[in-house]
Amino acid sequence: MTEATRRAIPLPDDHAHGDAQADVAPVIAFWRDLGLPGLIDVHTHFMPERVLAKVWAYFDSAGPLVGRDWPISYRLAEEDRVERLRAFGLRAFTSMLYPHKPDMAAWLNSWSADFAARTPDCLHTATFFPEPGASQYVTRAIESGARVFKAHLQVGAYDPNDPLLDEVWGLLEDQGIPVVTHCGSGPAPGPHTGPGPIAALLTRYPRLRLVIAHMGTPEYTEFLALAVRHPRVHLDTTMAFTRFTEQTAPFPRAAIPRLLDLQERILLGTDFPNIPYPYGEALRALADLHLGDDWLRDVCHHNAARLFTIG
Repeated sequence: MTEATRRAIPLPDDHAHGDAQADVAPVIAFWRDLGLPGLIDVHTHFMPERVLAKVWAYFDSAGPLVGRDWPISYRLAEEDRVERLRAFGLRAFTSMLYPHKPDMAAWLNSWSADFAARTPDCLHTATFFPEPGASQYVTRAIESGARVFKAHLQVGAYDPNDPLLDEVWGLLEDQGIPVVTHCGSGPAPGPHTGPGPIAALLTRYPRLRLVIAHMGTPEYTEFLALAVRHPRVHLDTTMAFTRFTEQTAPFPRAAIPRLLDLQERILLGTDFPNIPYPYGEALRALADLHLGDDWLRDVCHHNAARLFTIG
């Protein structure tokens, strides 16, 4: 990618996100300069409006799991959020959603199936919670076409090794369906976050296609080591390397060369719309690692295209 294109991607305080043209242009320039057909983002959020409103209210209040001021950059209506992603040039994205209590996941999965049906560029996303009947609604989600699942150990505050999830993990392992898993202890630790529970899970289900969200922030090196040991484990870049995250959980400079070793198993993720900076900042942060254009092409498109069979 040319230095001019890299510089064109705005830093967080460079413009107002409401200026759609200024927001979109540098993102398009980024992937065009790399010779890509677009981007694939494996970590974007769409959920029922009343649930999303509660999520935004939690961020607005800087709740305990957030721990700092966190303005929502893309507080737009659902159709406008979809159109913004399309304007950015995303070829595919997800509708990451997650329960925080029992008797919620099946309803979320029903909503997500409908959203995927009316949004063909969204990878049909589903979720689960440790509760009786979880394997049944996960089976229904798979049969209805779910292509990726979300497990949020921080918000859900559950142990991934809970026996109520044994059949769920077995199903997902057998089907080879990726599971984007928020298991790092950032931005605030939970009772079951950190590498230990995931290491135990992978010992029991070594063929799982886990995607470690946020590069495992802040336990970066531990989760990188897990990925080295488990060839089906991926990591997504969600919020990692950005100025916002570097302020509180900097990625260790000594570990940057390991990102090249795992080049084919790192995926672009952003947390859109719940990010406190322009979408392009996530791309600029990746370019600023100076790992080369081939690395950027794999991370921003090719790896996810291969994982989800996107032609």
